[in-house]
Amino acid sequence: MSNTNILYKQGAEGRIFKINYFGKPAISKERFKKKYRNEELDKRLTKERIRAEAKSILRCKNAGICVPAVYLVDFEGRRIILEYIDNSETISDLIDKLTTKNCDESNEKLKEISIKMGDVIGKMHYNNIIHGDLTTSNILIKYESDSTWNLYLIDFGLSYIKSSDEDKAVDLYVLERALTSKHSNVNWFFDEFLISYRQYGENNERIFKKFNEVRARGRKRTTIG
Repeated sequence: MSNTNILYKQGAEGRIFKINYFGKPAISKERFKKKYRNEELDKRLTKERIRAEAKSILRCKNAGICVPAVYLVDFEGRRIILEYIDNSETISDLIDKLTTKNCDESNEKLKEISIKMGDVIGKMHYNNIIHGDLTTSNILIKYESDSTWNLYLIDFGLSYIKSSDEDKAVDLYVLERALTSKHSNVNWFFDEFLISYRQYGENNERIFKKFNEVRARGRKRTTIG
């Protein structure tokens, strides 16, 4: 493994490096030590979070959902090493790019992506995987060829396994808020996504009912301030 690490992204929980892992481009996600916590407690909580992330990714892969491969889980190093998805871009960036063109072809592409996203997230929730940070920045489109692409889910750092309709509804609400705040010029995108999502699995009508409750609570909090 190469020692050349390039800082790729930094957040509140840790740093992400782009590295070379035995000849393969990879991502190393390294979690910060929380100095305000008891050292043993911090170590245990970090281990649980890394384990949960790896478990969610592997469960997605077993369900046929495109996710980065897990190369290494390193509890002592407080890190997880994952496949780097090359020839890709975030759905957030792609929406921005396509909406500037504002043509029928771009809108058709966006509709196709929204439908595929509904299918992928529906499958994820059907397998009781809660992403925890479901935004358009955490979904990649990977181009396999000029006419073939796949959607990859990334950044499972806040994920967990749970069958709760409420938790799945919150996932959907987070995605809606991300779309509303960053891509208000395509307000139909989430509606198309939901049509596709609701067709996956027999419990999705129940989840959708719970989603409307979560959405109503969120709007009430926003109104009250």
